[in-house]
Amino acid sequence: MATDNRPLSPHLQVYRPQLTSVLSISHRLTGVLLSLGLIPVVLWTLAVASGPEAYGALMNILGSVPGLVLLAAWTFALFFHLLNGIRHLFWDAGWLLDLRGAYASGWIALVLALVLTIAVWGGLA
Repeated sequence: MATDNRPLSPHLQVYRPQLTSVLSISHRLTGVLLSLGLIPVVLWTLAVASGPEAYGALMNILGSVPGLVLLAAWTFALFFHLLNGIRHLFWDAGWLLDLRGAYASGWIALVLALVLTIAVWGGLA
């Protein structure tokens, strides 16, 4: 059976990205990043248990500019995933399901995640 004449279904390249779809994909990505971010947490725990030399070596890595950028990104991922999860709980309760509410809650989750990340890292400086 020849299928050359059948049209292909629309792909992601056909659709314009919308805030709701971008936030949905971002929520999944931040979940993966949070899981990967547990590796430094485990390494930190092992370094603390191993003694001052191991702890100092790990803190040199985590205290470097790339290490701090990764930790700040992990912090943003944590706050965004948390706030977007709360947003989904509101949806499960039947609230904010209209287009205006979905967009407003999405922007609120993004902005609050950024504000909380800046607050945490600003307090550490």
